Amino acid sequence: MLLHIVARGRIGRGPEADLVDRYVKRLAWPVKITELPDVGGRVPPIEPQGRRILLDESGEMMGSKAFADRLGRWRDEGVREARFMIGAADGFDDAARAGADLLLSFGRATWPHLLARAMLAEQLWRATSILANHPYHREG
Repeated sequence: MLLHIVARGRIGRGPEADLVDRYVKRLAWPVKITELPDVGGRVPPIEPQGRRILLDESGEMMGSKAFADRLGRWRDEGVREARFMIGAADGFDDAARAGADLLLSFGRATWPHLLARAMLAEQLWRATSILANHPYHREG
């Protein structure tokens, strides 16, 4: 299953980009990162076997194990792409939220978009590590 991060804005170079790169390089699953301008720019429609996940402060707060379980279930169901959307500064409108398969929150605090990318990359790596029974993750 392709893990596709689609984010508004350019990350450029810096510590946040280094963190994203660090975790993306560790992922054993295929991953793609698409950057869009802050406004405009359209993402190709997701195919029917894909899932659209919006990072949104109103979304579900999931622990790492639950997040891994969700990804694993989608993988086992034959989902081809999990597309993780990071919106612009104003977030997503109601129509975008309604069209999502999952609204995911990293907590009620507002996170800078560059940090949200790094946090997402780390959680994707952690989830795939959990699914591979990697000893990194500790329960408890």
